[in-house]
Amino acid sequence: MKIWLIRHGLTRLGEEKRYQGALDEGLSDQGRAELKRADFLPPRVYVSPMLRARETAAILFPEAELIVVPDLREMDFGAFEGHGWWEMERDAAYRAWVDGGCLGRCPGGEDRKGFSLRACKAMEALLQTGKDLVIVAHGGTQMAALERWGRPEREYYRWQTPCGCGFLLSYDRQLDEMRVERERSFLK
Repeated sequence: MKIWLIRHGLTRLGEEKRYQGALDEGLSDQGRAELKRADFLPPRVYVSPMLRARETAAILFPEAELIVVPDLREMDFGAFEGHGWWEMERDAAYRAWVDGGCLGRCPGGEDRKGFSLRACKAMEALLQTGKDLVIVAHGGTQMAALERWGRPEREYYRWQTPCGCGFLLSYDRQLDEMRVERERSFLK
């Protein structure tokens, strides 16, 4: 089974290096201009409900049916959303979160374990179809899924990829793992 796991294009908050998470902002002008139509045409694309993912999928795969999967949405960073690290470096809650390896619960948001379980459960349901998949979601969604199934094994943040890029994976149901066939950019 083949899986394309693609990160959405660039947003204004992404351009500004701010936490976006559950904020439902669309692609920036730059983000839209950078993306190019994919050179393959899947009949359907599974997408996060977030506007930035749906817009990316519509640009890359304009003829595909977009199927929204709510739990593929990005981690909710709660009170940190919309802010850059430099604005919060003296904030006690932010420092505690960072000093804890960014694993704990963000005030008003999620912790990484809960987020990863949610995203992986949604991915697991898609894997049960046994059909090739194209998924457009988020950096966190990619990292959670690939930390769980990706081979060669890597730590969560080592799976990070730029906006508008992704991985072609081969899923082996017997081994319950995804082998990276290649990384790819969907940018002009």
